[in-house]
Amino acid sequence: MGFDIKDKVVLVTGANRGIGKAILEEALTRGASKVYAAVRRLESAEDLVAEHGDKVVAVHLDLDDPQSIVDAAKTATDVDVVVNNAGVLRLQKALESDAIETLQFELNANVYGLMRVAQAFAPSLKSNGGGALVQLNSVASVKAFPDFSTYSASKAASYSITQSLRESLKEQNTQVVSVHPGPIDTDMGSDAGFDEAASPQLVATSIFDAIAEERFHVWPDPMAEQINSAYQSFAEQVVETSMEESPA
Repeated sequence: MGFDIKDKVVLVTGANRGIGKAILEEALTRGASKVYAAVRRLESAEDLVAEHGDKVVAVHLDLDDPQSIVDAAKTATDVDVVVNNAGVLRLQKALESDAIETLQFELNANVYGLMRVAQAFAPSLKSNGGGALVQLNSVASVKAFPDFSTYSASKAASYSITQSLRESLKEQNTQVVSVHPGPIDTDMGSDAGFDEAASPQLVATSIFDAIAEERFHVWPDPMAEQINSAYQSFAEQVVETSMEESPA
């Protein structure tokens, strides 16, 4: 079994709003001793610090700024759980003239950002007993949408990296969780034009349930559950099964 979040130290990227804020608050509700609110602008976390006191510590972390990730890891050396929630999304079709530039922008945050976070925080997680690394992926990781073509590609890539991290970090007893929400009621979801969206709280609750139950995949909302019903067999028999040999 996984571990209880009670008395653990959690770091959440993009913690000032939307899903990130819901994750931070859920961690505190479940008894986390401290949550690092990792945000691009420290002032955006002032309300959270004011509300929760010394249980919330704001740290600067920008997925587009590799040094900020390294510096945040040097600050949060006591962390037990890292939730990489921050990411970017742009409406973009593959045939549009600026699609390649958009893909580069999304890859930098959604994929390279994940890798930088994992590389920076893995040593602390190891020294603190293993803990957990949680990555916010998407249903778009397994199903591309034409209006979100570049975002879907970036999330497919981040899902692939997450699978690799699961195997690599297993050696140091770090649990990895891959979260695949559908449309969620956030500012990002609103900007993307989602008419019907689920609550961020569903995502937050599902994440900590998965950590406690030591599950890799999380499909937290109705749309995600629908996709999982078709994908589950492949996930269990291929993705979650360790292959003895790498493909040629």
